[in-house]
Amino acid sequence: MTETLKLAVNGTLMRGLELNDNLLNVGATFLYQATTTPNYRLWSINDVHPAMVRVSAGGTAVALEVWAVPPAGLVNVLQQEPPGLCIGKVCLSNGEEVLGVLGEPILCEGQTEITHYGDWRAYTEAKAKI
Repeated sequence: MTETLKLAVNGTLMRGLELNDNLLNVGATFLYQATTTPNYRLWSINDVHPAMVRVSAGGTAVALEVWAVPPAGLVNVLQQEPPGLCIGKVCLSNGEEVLGVLGEPILCEGQTEITHYGDWRAYTEAKAKI
């Protein structure tokens, strides 16, 4: 059996969204839905994708998906991510710490904070109703 890495995704890589094929094309498989510990803030980057940043105060639990990704595929997925997104460690509410897609803090400067929505899907659904 091929070794895989767990990868937490919180935006356009999620099932049914714009960049999900980037995961599927490297042989990644969906494992489960999860939430982070309440230590994260979320921004909309030009209403194209989110950026999640870990904070020491003022955060919330963010809904995300955890995927099993072949190690070689992780590099490919990261290279296709928008500029300013990176891989770091994400703390899940179930006590696990997994790799995940995070935003560089500078990417969030001047962008719309969407932390109160709790996830990218809720934000985009709310925007679609306006």
